Amino acid sequence: MPTAKLVFVVDDNPSMLRGIGRLLRACGFASRLFETGGALLRHGSFDSAVCLILDINLSDGSGIELRHRLADQGIEIPVIYITGNDNPATRMAATASGCVAYLTKPFTANSLIQPIERLLAGVA
Repeated sequence: MPTAKLVFVVDDNPSMLRGIGRLLRACGFASRLFETGGALLRHGSFDSAVCLILDINLSDGSGIELRHRLADQGIEIPVIYITGNDNPATRMAATASGCVAYLTKPFTANSLIQPIERLLAGVA
């Protein structure tokens, strides 16, 4: 069972990572921040998070590939993708991997918070 309002965030841009962490905190969410996909994988404890906010282009690989690795390990966690490099192929691959939202940077605070709130309400 997820810990109430804990969100994992993976983004290799430190300022984006801190900004999302501040936004989540201001909206009443706890967050665990990771600069790489590898750091997320080493952390484990995926059952404690409500969802994963995942940058698609990470310094240590593709966020979409990371999502597939998690699924291959039997880890099912709702994913919100964020990207600064939107294109139809990436959008299609992200959607096919089973995300609850796909956001293009810069995105509004509300567009990030709404999918998380829907997950908590059980309507995502």
